[in-house]
Amino acid sequence: MNNNTHSSDILDLPAVILAGGKGTRLAPFTTVFPKPLMPLDDMPILEIVIRQLRAVGIRNITLSVGYLSSLLQAYFNDGKKWDVDIRYSSENTPLGTAGPIALVDGLDRTFLVMNGDLLTTMDYFELYSFHKSRGSLVTVSTFTKHVKIDLGVLEQFTDGRISDYIEKPSFDYQVSMGIYLMEPEVLKFIPREQRLDLPDLVRNLIARGEKVFGYPFKGKWLDIGRQEDYAAAIDIFRNSRSEFLPGDVS
Repeated sequence: MNNNTHSSDILDLPAVILAGGKGTRLAPFTTVFPKPLMPLDDMPILEIVIRQLRAVGIRNITLSVGYLSSLLQAYFNDGKKWDVDIRYSSENTPLGTAGPIALVDGLDRTFLVMNGDLLTTMDYFELYSFHKSRGSLVTVSTFTKHVKIDLGVLEQFTDGRISDYIEKPSFDYQVSMGIYLMEPEVLKFIPREQRLDLPDLVRNLIARGEKVFGYPFKGKWLDIGRQEDYAAAIDIFRNSRSEFLPGDVS
């Protein structure tokens, strides 16, 4: 993370880490292992996330858990090992990615919501500054994803005539990184004990005219949801460890 310019600052924000998914795309590993505990080199991906948050001053962390939650609690316990305060919020039935937020107590000021399986060099200070400067209710961190189509793509008129033939084109999309800043007022749009996913929450807010902004991030980011992404994340973390955990290059 690039936090050198903010060495005297502290981000005293509550953080909610979504760690309850089954990680089915990483099977068979995740049949007996929660995805946030999948190791990158010598530590779980969620430990990397927690160390990064602590480095910017975020110590109040709630893990929203479900699948194999006992293993997560056994590893992270109360967080004292990392000088953070970890609490757990359990859902009795799957509530999606936004629904669990309503179960977390103490979200009475700007708070962070993020997935527990991300490898990123996110500058949380810059994200916070962007969020506050726009007066945003929800800020979604975005990343430019290059998608290559390994086929010839045809463009056609309505009568079937071909208007263009593009060989193996690439397209750029702004995708969600799974990292959000939210204001406490957003909680009134998240019903308790009802399933709601974050894309649906964002669409609902947009339809109501609420301020929802996208923060364009230019650093490194990987979601380890697929096996090929997981393998890439291991290599990137191993070779660039100091970028993700400054001061810890063991």
